Amino acid sequence: MIPLQRPQLRGRLAAELTRRTEVLRTSGATTATGRAAWRDARDTKARLRTLLHGMAPGLVRCMYCGDSLGTDIDHFEPIARAPLRTFDWHNHLLACAYCNSNLKRDQFPCDPVTGAHLLIDPSREDPADHLLLYLESGAYQGLTAKGHTTIDVFGLNARGELVRGRRLAFTVVKALLREWHQHSGVSPATARELADALAMLWQADVFRAVVRLARTPSLAETVLGPDAHAALGQLACLDERFT
Repeated sequence: MIPLQRPQLRGRLAAELTRRTEVLRTSGATTATGRAAWRDARDTKARLRTLLHGMAPGLVRCMYCGDSLGTDIDHFEPIARAPLRTFDWHNHLLACAYCNSNLKRDQFPCDPVTGAHLLIDPSREDPADHLLLYLESGAYQGLTAKGHTTIDVFGLNARGELVRGRRLAFTVVKALLREWHQHSGVSPATARELADALAMLWQADVFRAVVRLARTPSLAETVLGPDAHAALGQLACLDERFT
């Protein structure tokens, strides 16, 4: 899971979402009316999906697991809990069908004392404040209650394919960095192509964890190896995604 930049809505789509919310408000928003209105909003959902594709990690990956294709518009706070947020742009994230329909569903865990929600919203906060990814094992450690809950709800460690995928992605990242270092005389265009390939890999959380690791040079060289670590430092001069 990585932080995401949500674009600000303007014009026709913003007005459409406001209008639909007001219709729900005046008619008496319920779970049933919210879901019915959402089902009928085909054109609106198509435009929202286009925007979500643009802010999704990698090649339109799920904003929760980072592994599978993002196919569903998920209501972060479910319609069953907050029907008036059915058309709230800040309540929409892109999820794979498994995370959306099999795992999260209508779950929205909250702290029993403060009432604060306990799932990470990657469009509002940095998941790294709540989650630590161990690159060599591919497993997450929760750093906060929100981190632990997010791991549990989305099965980030329980789904073996996700853990193996992160380990494999780490191997690929190291190999690409070593290749770049061994051919350090490559043209700027080739270096840029490599940077794009690294940034668009599935499991974008692995790439971001490698970049964050570079902030601790001695540890980074131990984990990545000297060639990959050196390449990461050189690429940082070419692309802000490596800083």
